Amino acid sequence: MSDAPIEERVAAARAGLTETLDAIEDKLNVPKRVEELTAKAKASYESNPVPWIVGAVGAAVVVAGLVAWAILSDD
Repeated sequence: MSDAPIEERVAAARAGLTETLDAIEDKLNVPKRVEELTAKAKASYESNPVPWIVGAVGAAVVVAGLVAWAILSDD
């Protein structure tokens, strides 16, 4: 056992628990996480928009292909 008085050990344990709960709350804060992800995406687009444009064009081609396949297929 420690030589520290019980009050000090309880205070230290309480502080540790508070830090842990704050970290868990921060990780589970969905709106904050979405905001961070949005900021990262905007910064990425602003620094180099070419991959984003290529990805968007690729997605549009895939969607157009699926629509055309659904319309023109003989199923």
